[in-house]
Amino acid sequence: MASLPIFLVGFLVLSCVAIAMQRNLDESDIVMEEGELLGLFDVIGSLLDEPGWAEVHPEPCTNTPWPGIECEIGQDPPIFHVTAIHIGPDVATPPCQPSAKISDSLLKLPYLRTLSIFNCFVTSTVILSPTLFGALSSLEHLSLQSNPSLSGNVPPSLGNLTRLRILSLSQNNLQGNIPGEFGWLVNLEQLDLSYNNLSGEIPQEIEGLKSLAILELSSNGLTGVLPFALGQLQHLQKVDLCSNRIHGKIPPELGKLNSFSGCGLIGPIPNSLSSLKNLTALSLDNNTLTGTIPSNLGSLPNLDQLNLSHNKLSGELLLPQDFINRLGKRLDVRGNNGLCTSYHLASNISTYLQTRTCLGNEGKVDNLTCPQPYDIKGKKPSWYNGSRTSSFAPSKAPQLILICFLLFNMLSFL
Repeated sequence: MASLPIFLVGFLVLSCVAIAMQRNLDESDIVMEEGELLGLFDVIGSLLDEPGWAEVHPEPCTNTPWPGIECEIGQDPPIFHVTAIHIGPDVATPPCQPSAKISDSLLKLPYLRTLSIFNCFVTSTVILSPTLFGALSSLEHLSLQSNPSLSGNVPPSLGNLTRLRILSLSQNNLQGNIPGEFGWLVNLEQLDLSYNNLSGEIPQEIEGLKSLAILELSSNGLTGVLPFALGQLQHLQKVDLCSNRIHGKIPPELGKLNSFSGCGLIGPIPNSLSSLKNLTALSLDNNTLTGTIPSNLGSLPNLDQLNLSHNKLSGELLLPQDFINRLGKRLDVRGNNGLCTSYHLASNISTYLQTRTCLGNEGKVDNLTCPQPYDIKGKKPSWYNGSRTSSFAPSKAPQLILICFLLFNMLSFL
């Protein structure tokens, strides 16, 4: 009786092996549709510097694969479809050809979901075709990065690709405006247009990007006012607008940010930032921000970098001591002439907290000197620079020196 279970186990093992072998055999018999295969050969041939690529990889989804291509088996009929193409330095062989271009044969790859081309267009000028990129309806991820010869305008037709989740066109030579049609990309989670030559304003239609989590627009020539539409994007986690000519106030509500960088900003730092519990980095340096630094920023549990340097902030720095100690050099408030630090805090802080000591704290005065006398209009009286009038006789000067000396000694004992 004991032999029966052993027999059954052996039978099941052999059956599984046979099924697996049959499945592998079936997959090896699956081919690509001829039109799609020829389209792939044309797309790769227009990019890579290897004229015989098609002969080396006649079955790119099965027997002769290439690391920059991914395929999946479709249903009814069960044939292979190309779903991803990646060209970049990490796929080093073969390199891009000097006259690399984007072929219209991409339209023969209707199942393509990912297209990424890095550091390929470096000599010959390449322009993004509006008709081509508006018709790749299956695309979910489009990354064309670090291509110095990729120029022209950003095609408004990209707004038709409503399945897009990632659109990255950074570090190219693109010009013109950000298309308002981008507001149709309701599934877009990441938009990176940084390091180009874009101009104009951030379109108000950006409020349509309801799924947007990352917005990278730094290092362009964008102008205009910071749109309050950003405050309507409830999934935003990171915003970088630096190195533009954008100006305006920070929107009071900025979703669930964990990183914000902006230049050209004015007005106070809104207290509402303290509600962004996911905020990990806040860079507001080199702006014209005014007012005080909200102390409740120190209560943000995940904030690990705070740069408020080179603004017009004023008042006493009231961030909690444990917050200051935790951030160390990652807290930078230099270049705010109206900002001061209590004597208590000033005795043990980072050089990135270069501020003057607040007057009247711990019995100390700024720089341990008597404050310079000013009249109520903020101007120095005539006697301060040596000229004296009849209302302030020279005989009174020794008394003033004595009063200042006594005051200084009295304060030193407090």
